[in-house]
Amino acid sequence: MRILIIEDETGILNFLKQGLEEESYAVDTSLEGVKGLEMALTGEYDLLLIDWMLPGKSGIEVCREFRKQGHKTPIIFLTARDTIQDTIFGLQAGANDYIKKPFSFDELLERIKVQLRPKTGEQSEFKLGPIVVDTQSHQVFKGAEEIKLTQKEFGLLEYLLRNKGKVCRRTRIIESVWDIHFEYNTGVIDVYINSLRKKLKLAKEEDYIQTIRGVGYIAKEI
Repeated sequence: MRILIIEDETGILNFLKQGLEEESYAVDTSLEGVKGLEMALTGEYDLLLIDWMLPGKSGIEVCREFRKQGHKTPIIFLTARDTIQDTIFGLQAGANDYIKKPFSFDELLERIKVQLRPKTGEQSEFKLGPIVVDTQSHQVFKGAEEIKLTQKEFGLLEYLLRNKGKVCRRTRIIESVWDIHFEYNTGVIDVYINSLRKKLKLAKEEDYIQTIRGVGYIAKEI
């Protein structure tokens, strides 16, 4: 899961980024509204955390413009404003939730989980042949056998299955699963793919995760 934080207080920003990354979220950040809105509109995010008072564009303006473009990504406001009128104003601008500073990180984490919880009709289980990935329980099964994966292995497998039938380029994998946005030795992906294949006990005829030489990988039925 990928989260964008738009917050101009560097102390809060760094605290949130570290805390969320420790919870296995991929996190991008912006210190001001204009750049933050651009990132929100062009990136692929599962949730936005937006401070109300921002330089360039206020959090309210960012939220309104983001919604005006038709985006449905959940938004949580972070703000020191604490009146009922402020809360209503923020929700009317398009926010899904609102948390007042100072706040408990544990409370924020639970609010994030609520917003990321699959809604009625949304898919939380992904299948590939005999492999089943349950994103709610964070479990993987091959037939009746549960397969124990590390967080990164689970994230990689989930990403491939969410994009089943599509070629997943190395650069997009490294950005989405490892949260790395610069030139990087993507050979680490090969190591994790090999580990996945071993843990899933994929025989040669079970070529569910295929290598696209020079490009990336694809998860597909065979």
